[in-house]
Amino acid sequence: MKVSENILKWAIRFYPPLLFQRIWVKKFHKDFRGVDVKINRSLLNINYNKSIFGGSIFSATDPFYAILFDQILQRKGYKTLVWLKSAEIQYIKPARHNLFFTIKIEESEIAEAENQLKTVGKYIKSFHFDLHDKNGLLCAKVKNEVYIRNLNFGTHSSIDASYDTNKVKDK
Repeated sequence: MKVSENILKWAIRFYPPLLFQRIWVKKFHKDFRGVDVKINRSLLNINYNKSIFGGSIFSATDPFYAILFDQILQRKGYKTLVWLKSAEIQYIKPARHNLFFTIKIEESEIAEAENQLKTVGKYIKSFHFDLHDKNGLLCAKVKNEVYIRNLNFGTHSSIDASYDTNKVKDK
């Protein structure tokens, strides 16, 4: 489903699995080219050592590459299935303060995905990013592997035939 950056930001902010872990989308970048996320340290997500529970940190990093690619590719007329195929996390330092991370998808990565979706019908790539606290201290390193399947691959057109570029603009 295509939605605006603002509507999706609010929908995800109140999505219970993220809300109760105090994971807060600060903003989606224009045209879903990125996202800024904050993990608020609170009584709901601290562990025995009074740092943010590792499961909350890992959960915060899970959905965003899939969401970004899904929204970008829908706007380009693709009918896809997108999910996080695998993930790895390295906890570097205890997260004793709020954590922040930004994910950005470059034009070259979108072009690479489109090329693969048109020629082989799927795209699999790993992306790396870091989580820092408010003081800039590196607390975790993450690798997310994204899987995208073109559901129209092998048909006459690899792009959704019902796609209308005039309907893409958010109101």
